[in-house]
Amino acid sequence: MPESRTNLNPKPEDSSPYLTGVMLRYSTFAAVVLLFFAGLLLINWWLIIIGGLGVALGIYDLAQSRHSILRNYPIAGHIRYVLEDFRPEIRQYLLEDDKEQVPFSRQQRALVYQRAKNVSDTNAFGTLDNLYTQGKEWFLQSSVSHPLKNKDFRIVVGGERCKQPHDMSVFNISAMSFGSLSANAILALNHGAKMGGFTHDTGEGAISPYHRKFGGDLIWELGTGYFGCRNDDGSFDPVSFAEKAVDPQVKMIEIKLSQGAKPGQGGVLPSEKITEEIALTREVPMGQDCVSPSSHSAFSTPRELVTFWQQLRELSGGKPVGFKLCIGQPWQFMAIVKAMIEMDNYPDFIVIDGAEGGTGAAPVEFMDSVGMPMVDGFLLVHNTLVGAGIRDKIKLGVSGKIVSGFDIARLIALGADWCNSARGFMFAVGCIQSRSCHTNTCPTGVATQDPYRQKALDVPSKAQRVANYHRNTLSSLASIVAAVGLQHPSQLQPYHIARRLDDGQIKLLSKFFYFTDKGALLDNSARSDVFNQMWVMANPDSFLADNDALIAYNKDSRDMGKETNAPTEQTVDGPYFDDIDGGQLIGNVNNTFRDFQPNDQ
Repeated sequence: MPESRTNLNPKPEDSSPYLTGVMLRYSTFAAVVLLFFAGLLLINWWLIIIGGLGVALGIYDLAQSRHSILRNYPIAGHIRYVLEDFRPEIRQYLLEDDKEQVPFSRQQRALVYQRAKNVSDTNAFGTLDNLYTQGKEWFLQSSVSHPLKNKDFRIVVGGERCKQPHDMSVFNISAMSFGSLSANAILALNHGAKMGGFTHDTGEGAISPYHRKFGGDLIWELGTGYFGCRNDDGSFDPVSFAEKAVDPQVKMIEIKLSQGAKPGQGGVLPSEKITEEIALTREVPMGQDCVSPSSHSAFSTPRELVTFWQQLRELSGGKPVGFKLCIGQPWQFMAIVKAMIEMDNYPDFIVIDGAEGGTGAAPVEFMDSVGMPMVDGFLLVHNTLVGAGIRDKIKLGVSGKIVSGFDIARLIALGADWCNSARGFMFAVGCIQSRSCHTNTCPTGVATQDPYRQKALDVPSKAQRVANYHRNTLSSLASIVAAVGLQHPSQLQPYHIARRLDDGQIKLLSKFFYFTDKGALLDNSARSDVFNQMWVMANPDSFLADNDALIAYNKDSRDMGKETNAPTEQTVDGPYFDDIDGGQLIGNVNNTFRDFQPNDQ
């Protein structure tokens, strides 16, 4: 065996490798020094200036101790940082293939741009997809397909207690706040919504003057900060809410429980990013961080949530009220369902946000590893409402990486009533996926508060692109519905779509996904027993799991005999642990005992 593989500390026979390494490391610096002296000899001021600056930079690199790369590779090390800064652009424009979805593929972005610009989106010479790969899905066309005249598909949102139902498109603008998006972007989006007759969600940053200027239909989203209707201490102000909610432009009210980008986490808009306009819109003071807490202060139990949405419904004059969430612990959503059944008061709609969402900035761990993906979250909500026998009382919307007619048709086939898109409409107003939304340096003026950058976004032309994108996407949706032989997307069913499995077999989505039977949860007869288990864990009086009920249900299961003293409102104070002064949480499954500190430590 060669000595190089057995001797952990080999000694070179001569010093040439070391000398070669030194020469390579300092070669750029040496070249700059030579350039400087050449300028002196030739009395060339350009060479002297360039060489002198290079020498100064090289000396600084050698003297500093913060960056080891610059110390070992003076001047040359800066090339690495330049390439690192431009890596996303290099990858996007030179290396990325048309189907690589990170997070949206070049083909997806091109489709939006083409439809927004009202140019042909037709491609030639066959598909770029591998139709035989695992997970590939396709619609099953009908022999009696026919073109549709009406392509403006709409639904009516509003339940029994709603006095002002809203007639809305099946494709709308998802929640994006003024503050995260520029004023010009908000203007373009709302003007486009007005032109196209669809609805614009305000996001939790309140209703700004830019939402109001063109009069497009609005869904007013209320987050945990209650921006636009808050007291000085950040609590909900019903008087302020009522004054704004009765505005005819506000068509629906949406309570945000969580969002896909960072479910379970609040947010902070740093004080240095708060302009006078943002402060006025959100009703927050200048010079202070604008904080969105991780949970609501207006309610702390499922029953209180039901009471809260009824309060909003009455204050708004009977407009549709619902809530948005990214599904986390399933029994918490089921607890809300139990509360609405027992109180006989139902939201007019629920929007399910997927963990793949993310127009706002979020920690990598939250983007990648917290929250349920959209399809899984939607199916849990849909199956729960069906299993509880109340699916017909509530409209369901979905949001998360939806940009094409196929995306909309697929989700409606699974049971959704309408779809929202955030990043799709961002592309329509000019976003190039530079992924610099949180830096205030958006190159297209979409996601920035820099007044000079956002001037580049021309509102009239971008508004027309928003309307074009909506119209042409609905036209694509109509083509799919017509090909399947139907009249409206609401007629689509899971058995209209086939999916290829990892072993090459093909299944209809009606057989691939689980769909519960109507009313099955009410007598614990769901075919998937995990639904029965989560249902019995749901407690309408608390967002915490009723573990004793689960143990009773599973008395003959393998968990029998394990510790059942799970954290409940009897063992710790407050449903959200807000008033905890320290103590010990007791696990019920893995028999763990963990000390915790007070909230202020």
